[in-house]
Amino acid sequence: MQVQFLGTAAAEGWPALFCECDACVRARALGGKNVRTRSSVNIGENFKVDWPPDTYLHVLQHGLNLSRVQHLFITHSHYDHFSPPDFLMRMEPFAHMKDETPLHVYGNLEVLKRIRALERNPIELNLALYSAEPFNVLEVDRFRVTPLLADHSPDEVSLIYLFESGGKTILHGYDSGWFPEETWDALRGYTLDLAILDCTYGPSPGMKYHMGIDGVLKTKERMLSEQIADKDTAFVATHFSHNGGLLHEELASKLGTENVQVAFDGLTIRL
Repeated sequence: MQVQFLGTAAAEGWPALFCECDACVRARALGGKNVRTRSSVNIGENFKVDWPPDTYLHVLQHGLNLSRVQHLFITHSHYDHFSPPDFLMRMEPFAHMKDETPLHVYGNLEVLKRIRALERNPIELNLALYSAEPFNVLEVDRFRVTPLLADHSPDEVSLIYLFESGGKTILHGYDSGWFPEETWDALRGYTLDLAILDCTYGPSPGMKYHMGIDGVLKTKERMLSEQIADKDTAFVATHFSHNGGLLHEELASKLGTENVQVAFDGLTIRL
């Protein structure tokens, strides 16, 4: 199973659109892994998590064929994770697609509402919509997908996702602070192969709505102590903000010693 990090930044991107802070100035000068687009992850060719406004750029940068994505899981409706106007490009004459298989979209009620509010209805766009509710398991192709409750937005039910297939288990856990206890309860009994965690705050304290280095390490510690993870679990931090101030190598110097990998745009992990 292959997991590809298409973007690894928070809402503003890094360097941020209009920003002149030191972290953005350095990122512009150094480039490479310090340039981060808005967050999204592909699992193989057919599964995708989130649809940020940088999705077209991801297609160009990473050589993607979005027509092969059959299942799209949205964490919540914030614009940096969900840009539904792109779906209008699925219809003629904007797209000439060889495969008429619909794109199956899973999300909370606000996500589905925003899709239905588009200028064309989901059938015209060849979209199939499904409500993703916390802890209600979805059987999708060869995958078992469990939406879990995130700590993120007070205005809607935000989700993270647990993916199981072929004996491998992946937790897609970004855009969440410290997990609610119901989510910890649901994770017990699993041993994760890959845990993707939110590190928006970088070295700054705080575990509400997002996490930073401290939250990532405390999450790892609890997962190991409760046997949700073991010595073979890969931990990856992502979803970084320029407000954290640490560029890629600086983050890696702090997290690498704790066996947590720092994601960058284009990172691919094979399980």
